[in-house]
Amino acid sequence: MSAPCTVGVAIAIPEPFGSRLQAHRASFGDPLARSIPTHITLLPPTTVEGDVGEHLAAVAASVAPFTIHLRGTATFRPVSPVVFVQVVQGIGECESLEQQVRRGPLARELTFPYHPHVTVAHDLPEPALDTAFETLADFDCRFEASALHLYEHGTDGVWRPEQTFPFAGAKP
Repeated sequence: MSAPCTVGVAIAIPEPFGSRLQAHRASFGDPLARSIPTHITLLPPTTVEGDVGEHLAAVAASVAPFTIHLRGTATFRPVSPVVFVQVVQGIGECESLEQQVRRGPLARELTFPYHPHVTVAHDLPEPALDTAFETLADFDCRFEASALHLYEHGTDGVWRPEQTFPFAGAKP
């Protein structure tokens, strides 16, 4: 990446959970459901110029794989019209990782304090947000986070994975 582009950094939600949550998001009427892979954001959309791969590789090399447990729903309403699946294990690891990612060439201020989550409905009418909240209230899965992912926002509005950076740190 040498020309300015918009990127995001995230932990991808593995299969079968990722496609299941994406299908739910589409069923709630979210027009972005098929354009955004299911993920936990580490860096929100950010315009960059130049290669950030070296920075992300260094971050990933220092992080050990860790367990993420997703369970139930929550919302940012009334501040923001978002319903999400909660991260109930792996919160501290996500917070630490987010701080490391958002340094150096990816340093930026955030609009809201960082809160790891998986969005399942965004900017929809209240009844659709309520449906999302109720439908996924009993969602529960665990997986090992083993890498961070760099996504690029295409001119067609689709977020595409560009690079994967495996975690290479030693487990405690």
